[in-house]
Amino acid sequence: MAFDFVVEHLFSLSPIVKPMFGCHSIYVGTKIVLVTRLKENHPEANGIWIATSREHHTSLKEIIPTMHSVYVLSNGKNETDWQMIHADDDNFETYTSIICDLILRSDVRIGKVPKPRKGKK
Repeated sequence: MAFDFVVEHLFSLSPIVKPMFGCHSIYVGTKIVLVTRLKENHPEANGIWIATSREHHTSLKEIIPTMHSVYVLSNGKNETDWQMIHADDDNFETYTSIICDLILRSDVRIGKVPKPRKGKK
């Protein structure tokens, strides 16, 4: 798993790590909070993806000014709910730790309960 220090940081919340499209999703309770990605294809999408929503982007960008949309999710065309800290960001570990601290404090801006999967027919 890329950036395993994230799970260590969130250890007290008993995070659950699940594989997802060649990445790893991190859940706290029923909420997905982060995705870690470090792959050769689409290197612009490598880093930590933050599960949030547009209504929280402005306030989170006040804390993490280099945070931006995961444009690979919209084919580079639109702002997405998901935000990211790029792996090459000079402050990657610092900003990722700040996000983890927000998760530890149950900050409502981070985390989404995934929609239930439809059962097989």
